[in-house]
Amino acid sequence: MRFRRNRLGYWSLLAFCALVMLSLFAEVISNDRPLVVRYEGQTYFPIFKDYPEKTFGGDFDTNTDYLDPFIRERLSGDGNWAIFAPNPYGSRTLNYFAAAPNPSGPTRANLLGTDDRGRDLLAQLIYGFRVSVLFALALTVTGVFLGVVAGALQGFFGGKTDLAFQRFIEIWGSMPELYLLIIFSAIFAPSISLLLVLLTLFGWMGLSDYVRAEFLRNRQMDYVRAARALGVGNWQIIVRHVLPNSLTPVVTFLPFRMSGAILALTSLDFLGLGVPPGTPSLGELLSQGKNNIDAWWISLSTFAVLVITLLLLTFMGDALRDALDPRKADLDPVPASKAAP
Repeated sequence: MRFRRNRLGYWSLLAFCALVMLSLFAEVISNDRPLVVRYEGQTYFPIFKDYPEKTFGGDFDTNTDYLDPFIRERLSGDGNWAIFAPNPYGSRTLNYFAAAPNPSGPTRANLLGTDDRGRDLLAQLIYGFRVSVLFALALTVTGVFLGVVAGALQGFFGGKTDLAFQRFIEIWGSMPELYLLIIFSAIFAPSISLLLVLLTLFGWMGLSDYVRAEFLRNRQMDYVRAARALGVGNWQIIVRHVLPNSLTPVVTFLPFRMSGAILALTSLDFLGLGVPPGTPSLGELLSQGKNNIDAWWISLSTFAVLVITLLLLTFMGDALRDALDPRKADLDPVPASKAAP
């Protein structure tokens, strides 16, 4: 209830979830293939299956280019029709029929213009946003899991276990993360999975300190001592009693960790150390904007997407922090039904 009373954070959550849901259906929103085609009495679904050009009256056995004016003419009239996505361009579609050289500015065909390779910028932003959010979600989940496990072991058992973990974190945290990324990107082929593993190896340490502090505090509580007196095992005490009462910093930092993951991926893509070439990327678009200063639409639209995304996550984090702050519980209004007569 306290979270919903923060209107800015609540509506930011709804807006962010709506944007994520729309991006998950990016193939329906932005695609160079029709969703449904009716041609000579037959129904085709190019969004799910490749069809050769000969299927629609062409001359070649290669996959159909549905943006070709000849194919467009074949799919219109005489009972033939095709339903295209609202934005008829995919993430890798090149607009060979652009009226201006690439990168071209916003037009009716390309609402936000094209990049320096002739790809539709709106499609790049939709697919790039999805890649960034899904990567950030995966990095957040894996980092939170490792951070919670490490912090729980340190805080609950303490002593030599805590000391050994702290020395390991000091050594591991002093390693140059950027240099390791450069070395591994030179040795292995770039991939999202490799980038996820490398960032996860260093992304758990910040959260483990907060979980460790919560476990150090909660392990001295009376309910933990009572459970031990009843013979409950350590792992049952950790999972069933201490962990649920130590998740406040974890939940509070989730939006901020996601925003940090999005920024990390964008920065690495900007430097050329991120996702494989050809993958839609906000960082690559920012790099194109830097290399093409006159193409203002590339930098402006990409910057707007990043700012809106990070603002929504920040507002959500602030609302969660206020909702879980016990010091603000006393400031909540008392319901009329419970008020004194």
